[in-house]
Amino acid sequence: MPEIIIVDTTLRDGEQAPGFAFPPALKIRLAAMMDEAGVDQIEAGVPAMGENEKATIRSIREACSNARVSTWNRLRESDVRHSFDCSPHIIHLCCPVSDRQIKDKLKTTRAEVMASLAKCAALAASRGAEVTVGFEDASHASPDQLREAAKAARQCGVVRVRLSDTVGCYTPDKVWRAVRMLREAGVDVEIHAHNDFGMAVANSLMAVNAGARYVNTTLWGIGERAGNCGLATFTAAAARLGNTSCAVDARKALELERLAATLLPQKSMNGWGKHLGYSYGTRPFGL
Repeated sequence: MPEIIIVDTTLRDGEQAPGFAFPPALKIRLAAMMDEAGVDQIEAGVPAMGENEKATIRSIREACSNARVSTWNRLRESDVRHSFDCSPHIIHLCCPVSDRQIKDKLKTTRAEVMASLAKCAALAASRGAEVTVGFEDASHASPDQLREAAKAARQCGVVRVRLSDTVGCYTPDKVWRAVRMLREAGVDVEIHAHNDFGMAVANSLMAVNAGARYVNTTLWGIGERAGNCGLATFTAAAARLGNTSCAVDARKALELERLAATLLPQKSMNGWGKHLGYSYGTRPFGL
């Protein structure tokens, strides 16, 4: 059975959920708990945010015995250099691929974006880190645009790309087709699903069915807007289907979420995870 590799982004994307702001000590504690539970990769943060963020990421790396630590970066060489200060195992580059991201938001061209990708990927690889690329707003890109981006990534030596459903509008059938096309283009695929239509877990499962090896999760499914693919829910669903294996055992994932919830004030949770019967702490961690 194929193994599903968990990439947890609680400490980066998850913290964008309303009401969440993890102090450094809590981030380090959560990372150590995820490491112990068997999470394969932890997306620790954004080094370009400043020295405090960098110090926290370095501490997270020291706290993890097995999990590989990654950083999130824009397509800017300055971001990559900030990541160097953290010595991550993986440097992740966020690459916009839809017309509305490239033309309307960034006011640039696809050729310029691909040129920036080549420069940043070469710089990131120069210090020995693995480089991965996230296709931002992939659900609004055409198949040809995704294929072109995958080809550009491969030419940069990148072997894993993230299919990012940035605004949560993918459906399982479209995810399946996108993953199959990227696999045929010769890259490993990572799925990053948002839950705006309530399909983050379903889309992630369908991505695995189509050949994706990496799945992004967050504790309790927290994240921007309606959240992301929840770790405990996803691992339980994958176990129930029975045709895949996951490095994080479903029981361990559930216990991780339960224990982690006790470190957070109830008001911060705003209903996240209550359907699973978690109990929460009454004060912010460390106070």
